[in-house]
Amino acid sequence: MNKNFIISEWSESFLMALAAIKSNKLRSILTLLGIVIGVFSIIAVTTAMRVLQNSIETELNSLGSNVFVVQKFPAFGVHGPAEWAKYRNRKDLTYEQALQVKQRATLAKSVGVLADKFGKIVEYQDQKTNPNVSLYGVTPDIFPAQNWNIAEGRAISQSDLETGRLVCVLDPNLVKTLFPHSDPLGAEVQLDGIGYRVVGAIKDQGNVLGGGQPYMVVPITTFFARYGKERSLDIYVQALTQKDLSAAQEQVEGILRAVRKVPPGKDDDFEMVSNESMIGQFNSITFYVRIGAIVVSAIALLAAGVGIMNIMLVGVTERTREIGVRKSVGATKRNILTQFLLEAIVLCEVGGVVGVLLGLIGGNLAALALHLQAAFPLDWAIIGLVVCSLVGIIFGVYPAYKAASVDPIESLRYE
Repeated sequence: MNKNFIISEWSESFLMALAAIKSNKLRSILTLLGIVIGVFSIIAVTTAMRVLQNSIETELNSLGSNVFVVQKFPAFGVHGPAEWAKYRNRKDLTYEQALQVKQRATLAKSVGVLADKFGKIVEYQDQKTNPNVSLYGVTPDIFPAQNWNIAEGRAISQSDLETGRLVCVLDPNLVKTLFPHSDPLGAEVQLDGIGYRVVGAIKDQGNVLGGGQPYMVVPITTFFARYGKERSLDIYVQALTQKDLSAAQEQVEGILRAVRKVPPGKDDDFEMVSNESMIGQFNSITFYVRIGAIVVSAIALLAAGVGIMNIMLVGVTERTREIGVRKSVGATKRNILTQFLLEAIVLCEVGGVVGVLLGLIGGNLAALALHLQAAFPLDWAIIGLVVCSLVGIIFGVYPAYKAASVDPIESLRYE
C-alpha cells in the first residue's frame, strides 16, 4: 500500500466526515456543545490567569537587580488566625538592626530601609487625593532597590536624613492627581496637617493591575519624628552581583540571627524575599486554580465524549444502508472504520477550535477590564486541541468499529 493511496483514502474519509456533519447540523451543534464548554472553561481560566500572572510578575520584578527584602511577614501564604498570630508575634525589625546589616554585610552593595503608613490623604491647594495614599519613610538606598527612577528633581538624600527635612518625592499617580497642569517641584503638599516641599518626582514605570496605589516618599527620620519608631521595617539589600545574591542572603541571615539572638536550631524570625521567591509563591497559589479548571474541564469533556459516542451510535444505525452500499462497491472494513473515526475527531476538533476562540475572548476580557496586556496561552490552546482529538478517538472507536462490522448483505436489506 503506497503513500499516495493512504493519503487519498484519508482525504476521502475526511470529506465524507465533513459531509455527514453538514447533513445533520442540529445534531452536530448539540454534540459540539459539551466539547465547546469543556475547552472554553480551561482556555478562559488559563488565559485570565496568564494575563494576571504576566502583570503580577512584571510588578514583582520591580525590585532592582540583585535585590532581596528582609521583612517580618511572608510575601504570600498567611492562612488563618493561628498562622497570622505566629508571624504577628515576631519581634519587629528595627532601624538599629538595619544599620547593623548595613555596617557588617560585606557582600551588600547597598542596604536601604523602608517604613510605611497606609490610607493617607495628600492635599495641594484645591486638589485632594482619596484616603489611599501610602506614606514611605526611607533611606536613600531604597531608590535603586525599588527601581524608583527620578523623572525630575532629585531623590531623598543623606543630608535630608541627617537633618530630618520636611521634603518629599511623589509617585506618578500623585503628580497626575495633584499637579495635572503644573510642575510639582518646589510646591508644598499637606499630609496630616504637615507641609512637605516636593523635591522630586518618580518616573512612571507602570503598575500591577493597570493602576497601583499612590505613594509619597519622605526621609525615614522625618517619618519617625511624626509617627514614631515602634513598627517593623523592611530592609532592602542589594548584593554586589547576581552571583553574590545567595551568599549575601546567607550573610545577612547570619547577621540578623546574631543581632536578634535567634537560638541555634530555631527557625528564622524574619522572612527573606526576592523576585524569584515571590514569583514562585504566586505560581504555587495559582497552581491550584489551574488544577480546579482542569478538573472541571475534564468532567465536561468526559460528558461530551459520552454524548459523542451516543450520537455516533445513533448515526451508525441510521446510516446502515449507506454503509452497506459502500461495502458493496468495494469499501473495506478499514475504510468504514476510518470514515467514522475521522467523523468523531472532526466533530471534537471543530468544538475544540470554537472553545479555544471563545476561551481566548473570555479570558482576555479580564485584561480589557483591568487595562492589561492581552495574553495568548499557545501551550494550553495546543493541549486543548490535542485532548479534543484524544476524546474523538477514545469515544469514536466503538461506534466506528460497530459501523465497520455491519454485515453488507443485512445492511442492504435495512429500511
